[in-house]
Amino acid sequence: MANNPKFLAGCLDVKSSIKGARFVRFCDCFNIPLLVLEDVPGFLPGTDQEWNGIIVHGAKLLYAFSEATVPRVTVITRKAYGGAYDVMNSKHIGADMNFAWPSAEIAVMGAKGASEIIFKKEISEALDPAAKLLEKRAEYAELFANPYTAAQRGFIDEVILPKNTRRKLLKAFSMLENKVVDLPKRKHGNIPL
Repeated sequence: MANNPKFLAGCLDVKSSIKGARFVRFCDCFNIPLLVLEDVPGFLPGTDQEWNGIIVHGAKLLYAFSEATVPRVTVITRKAYGGAYDVMNSKHIGADMNFAWPSAEIAVMGAKGASEIIFKKEISEALDPAAKLLEKRAEYAELFANPYTAAQRGFIDEVILPKNTRRKLLKAFSMLENKVVDLPKRKHGNIPL
C-alpha cells in the first residue's frame, strides 16, 4: 500500500481511506503481509470531506491496520504528518517494523505551518518577518520534523538509506515469516461502521 503524492498530494480522503481499509482487511483475510510506503501530508482538509465522514472512514483504515495480524512493515519515504501518520501503519497502532529514509519528515504538521503557529509572536515582532519565518522553519525541521528524533523516541526502528531499502525489507519480512499474534478471546472486534 502506498500514498501517491501526485494525486491530492498524497493526502488521505474519504475514498482512499475506504479503499485502504478494504485492501488491508483483504490482505489480512488471506494472510498476505503488508508493506506500506508512506508519504502522507495528512487528511484532506475541507468541509466536503467532513460532511462525507472523513473521521469515520479514516477510523476504518486505522481499525483495519490495528486488527491485522499479518506481518506489517512501513517505510516512510518523505512526509508523515499528524493523524494520517498514525493511521498509515505506525508503531503506535502495532506495526512490526518501521523504517524511514533520511529525507523523511515525521511530525504533527509541516515545518512552515507549525512555525507560523508556534513562533507567531517572534515572527511578527522581527525586523524582517520573512527571514525570521525561514529561520524558524529550519529550526523546527531540525528539532522535530526529522526521522532521527522519531527513531530516538522509538517511533522508527531504523533510519535507512534508500539504496538499502530492499535488503532491509527482505530481512524484516524474513524475520516476521512465522509471526504469531495472541488476540484477546472475543467473537469479533467493533469496526467503526
